[in-house]
Amino acid sequence: MSNDQPPPGQPPEDDPFRKQPPGDQPPPSSGSPYGGSAPPPPPPYDPGPYGGGGPYGGVDPLAGMPPLAEPGKRILARLIDLLIISIPLYLISLPWGGAVGVSDSNGNDDDVSDIFAQTYSGHQLLWSLIGLVCYVAYDTYFTHKDGRTLGKRLLKMRVAMLNDGRVPDTGAAFLRAVVLWLPALLCCPCLWWLINIVLMFTDKPYRQGLQDKAAKTVVVTVN
Repeated sequence: MSNDQPPPGQPPEDDPFRKQPPGDQPPPSSGSPYGGSAPPPPPPYDPGPYGGGGPYGGVDPLAGMPPLAEPGKRILARLIDLLIISIPLYLISLPWGGAVGVSDSNGNDDDVSDIFAQTYSGHQLLWSLIGLVCYVAYDTYFTHKDGRTLGKRLLKMRVAMLNDGRVPDTGAAFLRAVVLWLPALLCCPCLWWLINIVLMFTDKPYRQGLQDKAAKTVVVTVN
């Protein structure tokens, strides 16, 4: 009998069922228990810019989004911005006859036809264009900077991109400003403001004005 035989009751060295010391055990397989590669681990949780998963935190598009700004506060903020630009602009225009003429040489109020003619005279058109440049530049700068014009800052609101909540880039901020101010200053101010005010109260679910729809933005509250 060979001296290499294992002691009674002990399996041979080449026994595939023999227990191996811990250091000799092969590493566990990284494959699936059913064959093939194991599925990749789930991606890390991303709370998103509004504090929930996905663009707005879940299936509900409003989930996780800061509260939408109230229409009344948005209108008040717009009036503040309007005054911030229009008052200095009017004062600057005084040495050249003012931005708007409202009376004739006899001190009487102009009739409707005279006002219409003055509004589209070369003088008034020039100041309308200057005003348009100022309003668009003002809105573009502050909206791109942090989403807040001075009026919105005072009333604790900001403009955010609809898809991810970030501050609008320069292109989106410029498009938003042009759509807001171009019709309001050059063609149909009363109708344009009326449409936007109605949309802020009735548009679902984001209360977007026409400028928001064009630039894909919303206006939300901030702390």
